[in-house]
Amino acid sequence: MSTLIKSATIIDSESKFHRQKKDLLIVDGCIAKIDDNIPVKKKYTVVSRENLHISCGWFDTSVSFGEPGFEERETIKNGLKVAAKSGFTSVAVNANTYPVIDTKSSVEFLINSAKNAATKLYPIGALTKNRSSNEIAELYDMQQSGAISFYDYKKPVTNDNLMKIALQYAQNFNGLIQSFPKNNQIAGEGIAHEGENSTRLGLKGIPSLAENIQISRDLFLLEYTGGKLHIPTISTAESVQLIKEAKKKGLQVTCSVSAHHLTLTDSTLENFNSLYKTNPPLRTKNDCKALIKGVKSGVIDNITSDHNPIDIEHKKMEFSQAKNGTIGLESLFGSLLTVLELEDFIATLTTKPRAIFNLEKTGISEGNTADISLFNPTKEYLFTEKNILSTSKNSAFLNKKMKGIVYGIFANNQLVLND
Repeated sequence: MSTLIKSATIIDSESKFHRQKKDLLIVDGCIAKIDDNIPVKKKYTVVSRENLHISCGWFDTSVSFGEPGFEERETIKNGLKVAAKSGFTSVAVNANTYPVIDTKSSVEFLINSAKNAATKLYPIGALTKNRSSNEIAELYDMQQSGAISFYDYKKPVTNDNLMKIALQYAQNFNGLIQSFPKNNQIAGEGIAHEGENSTRLGLKGIPSLAENIQISRDLFLLEYTGGKLHIPTISTAESVQLIKEAKKKGLQVTCSVSAHHLTLTDSTLENFNSLYKTNPPLRTKNDCKALIKGVKSGVIDNITSDHNPIDIEHKKMEFSQAKNGTIGLESLFGSLLTVLELEDFIATLTTKPRAIFNLEKTGISEGNTADISLFNPTKEYLFTEKNILSTSKNSAFLNKKMKGIVYGIFANNQLVLND
């Protein structure tokens, strides 16, 4: 199989072709040639698009599918198809399934279910058995079977000593622990950011303090134990500062932020639309500014869609009763280019997350395996339901203006393009 990508602007800061417009010839899944003008032959599949740009394949570090157990929300097969058409060549899939991904066999189930897909699936094993925060799961066995991290998705580890032991134990096999930044006792029954808007709307609030205290606890534990800690989906200005100071101390801590926390605020709750109910909750404009600054400065290591499909029965209902979560694969690129420069975006989806999760480095140069995302960073449009490929339609970005469209990917010796 030979694929010829014509007149593509290469975005790869570590490539000698960075920001140059080139043709790429891919033969049997490898980049065979990069040149100004490669002649077209009959046997080539030719890819030519308006304002075509390419980069190393994007990696999303927090994606939820429904399977096993909640296939009505999303299957692995369709979820990976959505990821590919949204520009992702790799995704890390969370353990919030039924049964929970907390054993060697369940990790192997995910990997086997994703065989032969263009987008590669990396399982995230649960940190504790059944995500209950009571007993550490089979971390070493899961890692041996392919799990790249350990995380009780959206559930904070409430047992301080268990978190301490997990950080210590994981060092024996270079494991990566994730800890959701929320103190349940302070958050209580809150469903929105505690502030002016929640007070005016009569919604129970979750103060920034609930996140900041949990992060402080985890950083103190990390300083005591050593090891590696990743804090997913931070949402407050104070969190950025806490992690910045911890990095200055030399702690091995990394963090991510979701696309919706960079682009949306709690002002969207005005009409009690449950599409905007997320965990952590959408915060203030000042938090958004601090998070964007954190991305640009490198304090925040990567951005995630935090893609979480929820079926209509659990989302289209009273705000207080609806489940948290928004899908985000389809909207991530277009939403983020409204607030970030292209190269800031690319770094947080390619080199940085792959380094955090200890994945093989990719690059656009001759002789490398082709792992490439294809896109147009300037096209503007309105994001509507026709842009949603997921089975569940719970997008917080419906009817939002976007900048940038995805054409597809080339990965695992497969070309996947949008129609």
